[in-house]
Amino acid sequence: MQFVVTAWDFTDPEALGRRMAMRDAHLERAKAAYAEGTIISAAAMLNEEGNMMGSSLIVNFDSREELDKWLEGEPYITGKVWDKLKIYPVKLAPLAG
Repeated sequence: MQFVVTAWDFTDPEALGRRMAMRDAHLERAKAAYAEGTIISAAAMLNEEGNMMGSSLIVNFDSREELDKWLEGEPYITGKVWDKLKIYPVKLAPLAG
């Protein structure tokens, strides 16, 4: 089952610093999940100034519970980078041949 995860960063003055401090751990985990097929796509969301302000992921898990369990170990959650998350089940369009 696929889900879209939209995560907005905290907006306090130290938020970008926390994001940058956790970025390597986040990307390492994301690359492993991409290789496993758990992450289908991922992107940093940018504000009008071009600074990172959140993330958007399309992921594949057997259930919402499995996704929630996976998110518990996400460095951007444990490191207090992501503040608010919206998660929706989605059905991806079959665009590839």
